[in-house]
Amino acid sequence: MLKKNYIEITGVSKSYGKFQALNNINLKIGNGMFGLLGHNGAGKTTLMKLLTTLSQPTKGKIIINGYDVNKDKLEVRRIVGFLPQTFNIYPQLTSLEFLDYMARLNGIKNKEKRVKLISTLLEKVNLHEFKDKKVGGFSGGMIRRLGIAQALVKDPKILIIDEPTAGLDPEERIRFRTMLVELSEQKIVILSTHIVEDISATCEHIALLKAGELIYSGRPIDFINTARDKVWEVVLTNRNDIIEVKNKYHIISMRQESEGIRVRIIATEMHKDSRIRKCVPNLEDALLSYNYVKVN
Repeated sequence: MLKKNYIEITGVSKSYGKFQALNNINLKIGNGMFGLLGHNGAGKTTLMKLLTTLSQPTKGKIIINGYDVNKDKLEVRRIVGFLPQTFNIYPQLTSLEFLDYMARLNGIKNKEKRVKLISTLLEKVNLHEFKDKKVGGFSGGMIRRLGIAQALVKDPKILIIDEPTAGLDPEERIRFRTMLVELSEQKIVILSTHIVEDISATCEHIALLKAGELIYSGRPIDFINTARDKVWEVVLTNRNDIIEVKNKYHIISMRQESEGIRVRIIATEMHKDSRIRKCVPNLEDALLSYNYVKVN
C-alpha cells in the first residue's frame, strides 16, 4: 500500500525587517505534482526556503510527514530533496563520480549499495550512457537531469524543484516534465516556476502567490473556469485594426498565421464585432485575466 506523504502549512508568515515576504499562508499538499506559481517577488523562493529548513517562519507552523520544520530540522532534511535553479557541479568529475560523491555526503558508506543506487538513478534520468562523461561538457538539460539524480540520492519523500525547465529546449522540457510525473507517483513533487506551461502540463493542484499572499489554491481547471466568458480571439490583417483593438481591449497575445494575426483578448464586456469570437481559456489566460480584472 502506498504511504501518503503530506505537508501542512498553517498560518505561516515571514518577515525580513519591515518587508512582509509571506502573509498568513495556509496550504495542504499531498502526493503528486503540485505547482507553485507567481511572478518574481511573489514569495515562492521564501516558501521553498521554509520547506527546506533554510529559513524559519516568523509566525505559523509547517509540518512535513509529522515533523516540524523548526524543531525537527535533521529529520526534515532527510526526507526533503531540493533542486535549486542553479546548483554547483564539479566539471572535472564524471556523472558517476559526482553522484558517488553526493551519496557519500548523504551518509551512504557501503560502496556496493552506492554503485547499485547510482546505476538506478542514472537509468531513471536517462544519463546511464554518459556515466563516464565529465559533467563540464553536459548540456543544460543533462545538468538539470543530473540535478534531479543528486536530489534523489537520499530517496526523499518530498522533492522541491525551482524553475525546473528554465533554459531548456522544447524536447528537453517535455522529457523533464515526463520524468517528474513518473517520480510523483510515490512522492510529493513541488514545482516552483513562472512558466505556466510547465504547471498546466503536469500538476493536479496549484497554489498562486502574489506579493506574499496566497490568492488561489486548488485544481488548475477550477482556476481556469474563473476566466470563462472573458477570453476572446480575432484574426486581423490590417495594422490599423490591431491598433483599434488595442485601444478597446486588453491584448494578451498575438500570433502570426497564414490568414493574418490571431489576437487573444481579455475583456469582461465585449463590443459588438462579428470578427471577435469567444474562446476556451487556458491556465495562462486565467492568470492574466485575474491580474487584469483585479487591476481594473
